[in-house]
Amino acid sequence: MNDSPSGIGSRREAREEALGLLYELEVTGESLQAALSAKPVPPEDYALELIEGVTGTAGELDRRIGAHLTGWTVDRLAVVDRVLARMATWELNERKDVPTGVVLSEAVELASQYSGEESPRFLNGVLRAVATEARGEPEDAG
Repeated sequence: MNDSPSGIGSRREAREEALGLLYELEVTGESLQAALSAKPVPPEDYALELIEGVTGTAGELDRRIGAHLTGWTVDRLAVVDRVLARMATWELNERKDVPTGVVLSEAVELASQYSGEESPRFLNGVLRAVATEARGEPEDAG
């Protein structure tokens, strides 16, 4: 994994790559191993870490996310929003080396790019609550 300053861009790309594969798994119901074996090039290290982390702990992630949804359930979220919420929640819980603000802003940016108009604001609110639970008071997401 690249942890140099140039690794920041690479983590952004890894998150985007993880989003794509996790979305595919969610929509097709295909196994992780089948999806990975169908890829001509394996995901980069950080993307694979995210993918394996999310698929291995989805039930726990959904419980943590669901605790901060009012009048809504995780399975009712748009697929992209659900996947982004899981990815960010996993990072908040497992990758303490990644600043809270980075996790939140990346999720919001990806939601702006790939999801509905209301998704960035919605995800920001839910993920700030998750971050507070996981890490204490979240940093500004920018």
